[in-house]
Amino acid sequence: MLEALQTCWLSVWARADVLKRGPCAGDLLRLILAIFIAWAIRAPHVLVVSDPPQQVTTTNPIAGVHTRLTDEVELWKIQRTLRMVREMGTPWIVEYFPWPYIEPQEGDFNWRHSDAVIKYAENQGLTVIARLGWVPNWARPEGEGRSRQGNEQETTLTYLDAEHYDTFARFVAAFAARYRGRVDHIIIWNEPNLSFEWGYRPVDPEGYTELLRRVYARAHAVNPDIVVLGGALAPTLEAEDSATGMSDLIYLEGMYQAGAAPYFDALAAHAYGHTAPPNARPASDTINFRRVELLRDVMSAYGDAEKPVYVTEAGWNDHPRWTGAVRPAQRIEYTIGGYEWADDHWSWCKCVAMWAFRYPAPTYSYQDHFTFVTPDFQPQVIYLEIQDYTGNKE
Repeated sequence: MLEALQTCWLSVWARADVLKRGPCAGDLLRLILAIFIAWAIRAPHVLVVSDPPQQVTTTNPIAGVHTRLTDEVELWKIQRTLRMVREMGTPWIVEYFPWPYIEPQEGDFNWRHSDAVIKYAENQGLTVIARLGWVPNWARPEGEGRSRQGNEQETTLTYLDAEHYDTFARFVAAFAARYRGRVDHIIIWNEPNLSFEWGYRPVDPEGYTELLRRVYARAHAVNPDIVVLGGALAPTLEAEDSATGMSDLIYLEGMYQAGAAPYFDALAAHAYGHTAPPNARPASDTINFRRVELLRDVMSAYGDAEKPVYVTEAGWNDHPRWTGAVRPAQRIEYTIGGYEWADDHWSWCKCVAMWAFRYPAPTYSYQDHFTFVTPDFQPQVIYLEIQDYTGNKE
């Protein structure tokens, strides 16, 4: 290292000796020195050594978390996050793999980040449920009525038109093939019953069913063991004619009426408790943790009771100034109670993944009060209490 610095220093001064004869010698010399100093004080490269293969110890085999590593770029932070997930005793993770991140240009795949996340998760003994969605710019049409000068708003990252369903299906198949035997659970889209998640268009259970149909065959062709999770519906009380979304119960019924049953192997559901405890009774006009049971009733009514449910988002929030939040002690009690309720009463449920384990950076909003670990890896009290619940607290 010292020899390299000396060589660089000599090279800088050799160039400076030539440049100092020119009219701007002083400015050029200062520029060269600034570049050298910036190079010399740059952050050192962190060597990441993989942990030896691990297994998760837990008293609740369906407990999980949503890890949110999508924008975490440093490998050591990815590994440390997943290590802490294992140490908390939660064997399932849900992770988001946006299509634009992996295929920014058509046919040009960049698997580095997804490879790292899956490698480290696998090494920690965690089971990955991959959420797939978003749309790269090259696969989105111009916004309706957009002029050639581009002075109209473009379509959003959640806008996938029917002409590109097959394009998305090819991406899903590429993902399923690459991680066959390592990632055998994939969620198709996220909360399509909300206009925001459907490209700011009217929600469309028939259109989403068609998307599932296009994806399902391609995914199973490359990995017969893949579990295609449909739905991932947002719990909402919106009416059918709402501009912002549609009730998850009505939407799921619309999917079945459109013939969705053969095109998903399990239902992905979201189960936020808001201010109610996990054992609060479900009702069609109420959003609480057990609302998932009403989705289950819809499945049974359409002869689909054999399919399992994966709760891929759930949880409570303890922000001190949000009306939808609970007190920190309640959040701990309700979260552990939610894990227990599902394990004791939902024989059809394979996983409950609480939102969200850790963010790469603080949001400075109520969202930070969903987390279990701070961005700088400080475990919150809820993390330690779940460790105790799963038998991992030392």
